[in-house]
Amino acid sequence: MSILIIFNHQPYDGSDVAWNGLRLAKNLLEKGEEVRIFLMNDSVDLARDATKKPELYDFDLVKILKELYSNGAKLKVCGTCQARCGLNKNEPYFDSEIKGTMDNLASWVIDSDKVLTF
Repeated sequence: MSILIIFNHQPYDGSDVAWNGLRLAKNLLEKGEEVRIFLMNDSVDLARDATKKPELYDFDLVKILKELYSNGAKLKVCGTCQARCGLNKNEPYFDSEIKGTMDNLASWVIDSDKVLTF
């Protein structure tokens, strides 16, 4: 089964929305599901090395995303959002191969068995 998870929230926004989405993605991947992650809006900061874990936060969300990606999760990050969104506007993504488009997202939505948003 293919599961698409779309993130929109800033990684460290005072809530656990991004962290919970990443936890779910990890659990699904461990259960053998095909996990696709698309970051847009302020969530694109999850894909930037410039995004640092706040001192009082328990988890490094960028590190978790990188681990998911290296363990087989498919990842695309909105290319337009790179310059427009997040606290680290215009900073590069940690891998140039993950830069995506709305066409990538549309194809994944059509082709996924389930679509979730965080």
